[in-house]
Parts: sequence; structure tokens; C-alpha cells
Amino acid sequence: MNKHQTDNANATAFPVDTIRAMFPALQRAGDFIFMDNAAGAQIPQSVLDAVTNHLVAHNVQRGGRYGRSVTVDQSVADARTSVALLINAYSPAEICFGMNATSFIRLVSLGISQMLQERDEIVVTDMDHDANIATWLALESAGAKFKWWRMREDGNLHVDDLRPLVSERTRLVACTVTAHSIGSIVDVASVARIAHAAGAEVFLDCVHYGPHGLIDVQAWDCDYLVCSGYKNFSPHMGFLWGRFETLKRLPTFREDFIPDEPPYKVEAGTFIYENVSGMDAAVHYLELIGRNLAPSNNRSRRDNIVAGMGAIRDYELVLAREMLAVLKDCGATIYGVADEARITERVPTFCFNIGRLSPQRIVEDMADMQIGIRDGHMYAPRLMKRLNLSMDSGAIRASLVHYNTVEEIHRFGEALRAIIAKLS
Repeated sequence: MNKHQTDNANATAFPVDTIRAMFPALQRAGDFIFMDNAAGAQIPQSVLDAVTNHLVAHNVQRGGRYGRSVTVDQSVADARTSVALLINAYSPAEICFGMNATSFIRLVSLGISQMLQERDEIVVTDMDHDANIATWLALESAGAKFKWWRMREDGNLHVDDLRPLVSERTRLVACTVTAHSIGSIVDVASVARIAHAAGAEVFLDCVHYGPHGLIDVQAWDCDYLVCSGYKNFSPHMGFLWGRFETLKRLPTFREDFIPDEPPYKVEAGTFIYENVSGMDAAVHYLELIGRNLAPSNNRSRRDNIVAGMGAIRDYELVLAREMLAVLKDCGATIYGVADEARITERVPTFCFNIGRLSPQRIVEDMADMQIGIRDGHMYAPRLMKRLNLSMDSGAIRASLVHYNTVEEIHRFGEALRAIIAKLS
């Protein structure tokens, strides 16, 4: 079976119409096309119902002896179990909930700043979101030194370039799983092998990869990982995973009455319980996709997540190939992986420009044509500099997830051709 036949089979097998019917925002949107999913995905009805149920049925503080408060405790515990299954954690106790990924990166970085000692070097990349760069660079005043793992001209990080940067002085390698700006996927399992061979740890920003593929902290052998619910079909919230003993050693702020062990030592203050319930429901939604595609009474919840995310990944490769072809047909300069033969190295997030045409003007005209995409620096100033792009204008980003369709990509292409013709 050739690629075209495989794409047709994957597109036909994936129940995108059924899935779209589960998302109220898509049903209400009319002709509008959501192609700014890298900035936040829509949520299915089941997630909305979970949030509403929390706010109506038990919107109280946890830790009480009365029924509603006990229910909050249980809902948080259920969410820990679900997220642990989503990422294949060793234990639900390793899942820590909070506001967002950035605040967790800062929390971990502050802890690590107190443990630098003779291992005072941190490896950062020029392909990451600035939250996973500037947060570490802020440790310079604590004595941290930095090595830069730089993206190659082919639009990805190569582990061969990491090896000479890691030594007995390396404390941590901080990198993304997938670039939020250009969609490139990093071989993070190899990153962990290189780092651990030198006695260093690995911190992964998994925010952008989350909705696109299977997360497996055990297979990746990382030490820390952060993710955000708002890209994973849940409301705004974030979570941190770390190996239990690693989190136990990490210095964190906590009030005296809080146990000095995860997850409690990491979860300072009250977080948004209703959104955590939404994250729990989002995991169940991803399970449902896997369960419906291949019904079985013998599969575990994790098995259904694996099946669901596998199907999403296969379908999104169809979308990625189609979008790549459309952009090339429009004469776009595509940043990141632009070779169809390397399509498995990316997710369907595309950053591009059209000659000297203004990214802002193109995005505004797209908005007038009911297509939501984004322009700007994508919170990646170092990447913009590397690509010789101005922070003021930056680039255009169109980002798809599994509820997008090939037909929407074709409409995007027609609109882009019309705009190019008008502005040229």
C-alpha cells in the first residue's frame, strides 16, 4: 500500500464526523475553522459536563468530613489516576496539579537552583518555548552555567549534537518533546539515554505534544515532565510529573502542615478543582476514541489510551501531509520539517511565511474569511532570531488537531491563494 492509499485508509477509518459532533464549539461555529489549536484546543461536551457538575454539585473545599467535600477529594484522586494512565506514570502520587506548565517549570527550577553544587551546567535549546529557556537562564545568579543545544538547518534537534554538551558537570537537560512553534518532534528517549549516562536529569516540556501523540514517561525515561490541559481538550490547568523520589528530594515551598512528599509538597495553595475534573474527563474522552475504534472487554484504560492516541497520530499524519502539500503549492516558506519523507518527525503545526507579504495582514484576511490562525513570534524569540525573522512580524502559524478535516485544509488553501493573489 503506497502513502496515498494509506492516507485514504487512515482518513476513512478515523471517525472525524462523530468526533466533531462531541465538541459544542465546533457545532456552534458555523463556517468558522479552528486552526489555532496550538494556542488552545476546544473541549468535548463530556469535559464541559464534568466542570459544570463540579461547580453545581460539590463546589466546596476539599479536606472536610461532609459529603460534598469528600467528593472533591475523590474527584482529585480520580483525576490523578487518569492523568497517571495518560502519561504512563509509575504512580498517581507523581501527578501534581496546578495553574500551568510555566509555573511548574519555575517551581522545579527554583528547587534545582538549590542543588547545583558541582553539577552546575544546564542544557537548553533554541527551539523551545521561552518558558523552558528563560526560566532556566534565570538561575545564572545561583551559579548555573548553560550549554546551548541548537536546532539544525533541517528544522529539528539532533541527539548527535547533544552528546558533546553533556558531561559530569551537567545537572539537567531541558527540552521540548515537540516544538510549539514549528511542530518538530524530538527523540526524547535518546536524550534521556545520553543525559543519564552522564548522571544528569531530563526535564521535558510536553505541552505541545500532548494532544498529538502517546505520552510515555517510562519509555522516555525522563525525570520531569510538564503538560497543560488547555491543549489537551480540557480547561485551563497544568500538571507536573516527576519520579516520586526525585520530587521527594526537590526543595519546594510548603506550609508547615503540608506533608513533605509529592504530590502535596508541590501543590502550594488551592488549585482549580473544577478544571482538574475537566482534565479527568478529557482523559476519558481519549480513552473513548480508542475503545470505539476497536471494542474489547479485555483492554485496560491505558490500552484504550494507547489505541486512541495511535489512531489520532495516524489521522494527523494525513492532515500534516495535506497541509504540507497545500503550503508548498502556495509557495510558502515552511519553517521546521518540510520534507514529506520526514513527515513522522512533526505534528500538524505549521509555521510559515509567504514571501514578503505581511503575516499580520494575511492572518487578518484569513479571519475575515472565517479561518482562525495566528501570527507573531510564538513566544520563541530565540527561534525567531535563528530563522532571521523579526520579533515584530514573526511568522504565521496554522495548527491542527484530530477534529480538523482534509476539507478544512482545502478551504484554507483556497483562502490563502485568494489572499496571495490580492496582496501580490
